[in-house]
Amino acid sequence: QVQLVESGGGLVQAGGSLRLSCAVSGGTFSSYAMGWFRQAPGKEREFVAAVSRSNMTYYGDFVKGRFRISRDDAKNTATLQMNGLKPEDTAVYYCAADLSKGLSAVEAYYDYWGQGTQVTVSS
Repeated sequence: QVQLVESGGGLVQAGGSLRLSCAVSGGTFSSYAMGWFRQAPGKEREFVAAVSRSNMTYYGDFVKGRFRISRDDAKNTATLQMNGLKPEDTAVYYCAADLSKGLSAVEAYYDYWGQGTQVTVSS
């Protein structure tokens, strides 16, 4: 049973930073591509970033250089470093694991999901 657990969310002022982590257990982390998605109240879940098994990265258009996704196969962890946060970044952030070749922005391609962590950015 593959489990994903996010951490690092919280309340931050606009312009601040947060570092989200996703710990994966019960599977072979190095064989997954990893992604981050987010869902704001009343909106659909949207793609944030993905990192492939070979460390290629892909970001949603709104990121514009503010976020950085990374992975540590030795620690079975994926990380999303978020800088320059804006109130519109307020959402529940989810990590997900993709068993295919990865680097997808499409939710349906992801096989496992975490429960999410709340990020709130105050103005």
